[in-house]
Amino acid sequence: MTFAYTIKGFSYFGNKKVVWGTFTNAGGDTGGDIKTGLNTVDFIQLQHTGSAVVTDVPVPNETFPMSSGDVTIVTVDGADGIWWAQGDA
Repeated sequence: MTFAYTIKGFSYFGNKKVVWGTFTNAGGDTGGDIKTGLNTVDFIQLQHTGSAVVTDVPVPNETFPMSSGDVTIVTVDGADGIWWAQGDA
């Protein structure tokens, strides 16, 4: 299995859209792209989930704000997590 993500939901906070979901990472991959569906992304928050200790935190490999909705993240192999992004719809 390789890097994959899902969009679980979205909401609006004033004039900003918030999108959230999950990611999984296994099979030797160390990250990938999350297509948030946003036109611009002001920030993204990433957090690992699961019962095992993960040595490194997941991080975005981007400069914010960004004018694309595709955010590249870097994780350790085998790490699952959740994400939350905010930006313009």
